[in-house]
Amino acid sequence: MFKRREQPIDSLVMRQLRMLGLETPLLQKRLVESWPTVAGEAISRYTTSLRIQNQTLYVRLSVPALRADLSMRRQEFVKRLNDHVGAQIIADIRFN
Repeated sequence: MFKRREQPIDSLVMRQLRMLGLETPLLQKRLVESWPTVAGEAISRYTTSLRIQNQTLYVRLSVPALRADLSMRRQEFVKRLNDHVGAQIIADIRFN
């Protein structure tokens, strides 16, 4: 008799994305989109742009005084962002 191997659709989709080389860009996009949730409304209000390059998230801020405060908390943000996405996407954050 035929035995079915049922799998959740999300694991099938992620496996297909991985095979096509699209998993990392998708997770990077999710991480960037999660910045307002993880950082909070007050910080995201002063964020002008976000980009990921070489496992580093570059955050451009409009208030220079905020850079020093956030730089001291960058490892906390790295952990929270990676946890939110569910994968190790970034290793560092640079505030500009």
